Amino acid sequence: MAANTKEEILTGLAEIVNEIAGIPTEDVELDKSFTDDLDVDSLSMVEVVVAAEERFSVKIPDDDVKNLKTVGDAVSYILEHQED
Repeated sequence: MAANTKEEILTGLAEIVNEIAGIPTEDVELDKSFTDDLDVDSLSMVEVVVAAEERFSVKIPDDDVKNLKTVGDAVSYILEHQED
């Protein structure tokens, strides 16, 4: 499977956050903080990470999850670590 583009990852993450946290997809932007802006709690964040791992064929270790503060952080991480 070909690697996803930044836009595809952002769209996918927006859909995941919408499904898990009920946040409108148009509110999920690169500069938004998962906890402060999107109100994603730690339990929901785990669900977001698991869904993102499945959707984008990427492994996100627990130690790295704590560094994913914003949607942009997550998009960049997935972009760098996805399998081609």
